[in-house]
Amino acid sequence: MEWLQFALGTVFLLTGLVIFGIQIFGVFRFRYVLNRMHAAALGDTLGLGVSLIGIMIFSGWNFVTLKLFLIILFLWCSSPVSSHLVSRLEAGTNEHLEEHLEVEER
Repeated sequence: MEWLQFALGTVFLLTGLVIFGIQIFGVFRFRYVLNRMHAAALGDTLGLGVSLIGIMIFSGWNFVTLKLFLIILFLWCSSPVSSHLVSRLEAGTNEHLEEHLEVEER
């Protein structure tokens, strides 16, 4: 049973590492700030969540697991909200926003 816990925890940690790698690629690949921020926000929320689930599996069922779950819950609530606020600030203050957007007419 211990090897199953180790294998499952390792899979989650490696998945989180891959997600962080994709996040870094997206942050450096995209040219516009909103695209970069979107890649960073998705990587933070998903990558940290998956990595912390892997650590929870390694830890077993104890008080540390509850604390890690509360950290995941906090990150899943706060990271998208902060990214949304930063994107609204960028969209509201950028004079050259039309250069980066495609507007469809109805």
